[in-house]
Amino acid sequence: CHQDTGLIDYDTLESNAMLFRPKIIIAGASAYPRTIDWERFRAICDKVGALLMVDMAHIAGLVATGEHPSPFPYADVVTTTTHKTLRGPRGGMVFAKKELMPAINGAVFPGLQGGPHNHQIGAVAVALREAQSDDFKAYQQQVVKNSIALGDELSKRGYPLVSGGTDNHLLLVDVKGSRHGVDGARAERVLEYCHLTTNKNSIPGDTSAFIPGGLRLGAPALTTRGLVEEDFVQVGEFIDEGIAITRALQDRFNTKKLKDFKATLAAEGAEAIPEIADLRKRVTDFAKSFPIPGYDTTDFE
Repeated sequence: CHQDTGLIDYDTLESNAMLFRPKIIIAGASAYPRTIDWERFRAICDKVGALLMVDMAHIAGLVATGEHPSPFPYADVVTTTTHKTLRGPRGGMVFAKKELMPAINGAVFPGLQGGPHNHQIGAVAVALREAQSDDFKAYQQQVVKNSIALGDELSKRGYPLVSGGTDNHLLLVDVKGSRHGVDGARAERVLEYCHLTTNKNSIPGDTSAFIPGGLRLGAPALTTRGLVEEDFVQVGEFIDEGIAITRALQDRFNTKKLKDFKATLAAEGAEAIPEIADLRKRVTDFAKSFPIPGYDTTDFE
């Protein structure tokens, strides 16, 4: 990504491809909030005679419903998991041009795998059938709306967003560049105690993947619970409050190393710290108002 914009730098990608002449170029990401230009990737591959492999694991559900451009007209090979935005069981799928399939099939069996997991194949079939429904398309549209709403709320609260926003299901938030100035690792741990599940994530300019400056946030799970835009505004408020608590605890503990921060947090009994306990209760009460299929939310603690 471009250091300043957080966007894929297609010009540099092309220059590097011309220099190194790779046999295959892989397009895809696990923390990229913007639309990927498959056509540009294809053009670069054609210039150097490379195969184009697309990993669409994170955006498969969006691709299935037309909320993200499809890579299939451009790619030689497409891979995806089935348990992210596709909302199916844990698993994966590989698509490829006919001339490549014998090598791929041979690598899968007998090369790497044995007996098929028929129960899993059946579950994938159900997920793929659901992905063809109008309800699933409406769900994916709401995922994007919710992701944008959360990004807007955090941006209003002073959090820089990598690339300036989102076109899809996720956000990459620069917490270190916010007014609180904490790293993603400390924020992730404190938010977890507050029953807010996030993911520390590297952002442009980071020098450590273990103590990065960012958090990765996703909208699909909460959208499945029935949350809409105004609910994600509340989620943004909770996250902001949790990060403010992180800053206060970091100042109180006065620890330089992440391991010492975590150790002090545990030693003080993190769940009993008044600020954390109060936020956790409000988050839990908020979550109870949204259904989980097959689960009684009144049992939440």
